[in-house]
Amino acid sequence: MFHFFQFTLWLPIRTCFPAKFIGKENLPKGACIISSNHTSNLDAILLALHSWEKKYYLAKKELFSNKFSSAFYKSIGCIKIDREKSDINAIKQSLKVLKENKKLVIFPEGTRVNKENMQLGEVKHGVAMFATKAKVPIVPMFVSKKPKLFRRTKVFIGKPFELVEFYGKKMSSEELEKASDVILEKMNELREYALNSLTKKK
Repeated sequence: MFHFFQFTLWLPIRTCFPAKFIGKENLPKGACIISSNHTSNLDAILLALHSWEKKYYLAKKELFSNKFSSAFYKSIGCIKIDREKSDINAIKQSLKVLKENKKLVIFPEGTRVNKENMQLGEVKHGVAMFATKAKVPIVPMFVSKKPKLFRRTKVFIGKPFELVEFYGKKMSSEELEKASDVILEKMNELREYALNSLTKKK
């Protein structure tokens, strides 16, 4: 079903919401967590349509409000999560994805953010928790602007890194906060690189 939607939506989505992915060679083979800023519900769809490989996404439960949207988002790899509580089922599904050597996409700010200069908000602990439990690399991703009709969006993919210094530790709230600070730092480094690249080309 995933490749069916890829095939049928590839042309209309790429025509209406063109996007250029820069740094796709940084994506490792096998399991990793892609940690991205979140500008629009189209973020996951654009990423899904720009790679034949199926990825999995933590997505708010509100997107699964009816049978059609639920079927669509599940088909492209979205995992429903209730952001108001500790969703054990979503946690188990996410760890299963990584254990099966697949890619998990998380928007660690937890909601869509479109601040001036695309400044990143608070990074929640989910990426750090999954990365240290599964011992997989994290790949930062930066969406340069909110996708708009017929305007090309540039998406930057950074080099993978690992939270090796936290492997084997009991991840208390304090340790998770420290690990999340590392993730935010790497995401901000990519953001700065992306904004500098876009400025130079103007």
